[in-house]
Amino acid sequence: MDNNKLETISNLFEGSEIRSIWDSEKEEYYFSVVDVVGALTSSEEPRKYWSVLKNRLKKEGSELTTKCSQLKMLAPDGKMRLRDALDTQGILRLIESIPSKKAEPFKLWLAQMGKERIDEVFDPELAVNRAVDYYRSKGYSDKWIEARLKGILDRKKLTDVWKENGITKNYEYATLTNEIYQEWSGMKASEYKDYKNIRKESLRDNMTDVEVALANLGEIATRELAKKHRPYGLEKNKEIAKKGGHVAKVAKEDMEKELGQSVISKDNALNYKYIDDVKKIEDKKNKKKTIFLRK
Repeated sequence: MDNNKLETISNLFEGSEIRSIWDSEKEEYYFSVVDVVGALTSSEEPRKYWSVLKNRLKKEGSELTTKCSQLKMLAPDGKMRLRDALDTQGILRLIESIPSKKAEPFKLWLAQMGKERIDEVFDPELAVNRAVDYYRSKGYSDKWIEARLKGILDRKKLTDVWKENGITKNYEYATLTNEIYQEWSGMKASEYKDYKNIRKESLRDNMTDVEVALANLGEIATRELAKKHRPYGLEKNKEIAKKGGHVAKVAKEDMEKELGQSVISKDNALNYKYIDDVKKIEDKKNKKKTIFLRK
């Protein structure tokens, strides 16, 4: 995403406060619908505007209203109150449903993004070039980019082997990945992200070159062991994933012994920091969920 697009997003609400919640389990943001409606329409009664819009969308057969979650957010009176909230995809659909001049630049940006993705279907090289340009703009070296792209290909080879071995569900892929990470780093992927203070950002993109090498080694070792032993199903593949992670663990411990220090780093590549307080917020569907409240 280039700077102009980032500027379009940041200027969309013209400094209006949009309350948001970070769901650490789903790794997704949820935004206050009323806040977004108020920012885009300048309505003096955004709740009423949303009520009318909600009824219209229902009559049109839109599923947007069914995607709303009732989450507690900090109200102007300082109390936590239930508010309609939508995830990022839902908010984008909401913006497209609101006839507002303020939303027009954002709608044009979404249309451009859609065109770019369609173009990439016909010419996949465009997607690769976009990724390279993005990494360069972030200051990554061409050597790092080359290793990163190779790592993506190696990861695809691993998931292909897992698929052949009976792994088909997203949570199964995540479970096996966590098994590898847990073995060599001592942390699941989500815990590793917390350690580096990142959220939706790619974990690999925020690793040092040593960490990337260890992550790649663990996955390559797992792939080769899975190809050799052909475990079938989640439990058998977990055993192999742990063995693959152990290969990376041995390499990590040898390097740390020689260096006299840990190679697991808290450093990330972000040019910003998350400073949100962690609070326990009740959700109607899951009252034990831990999510982040952005004041």
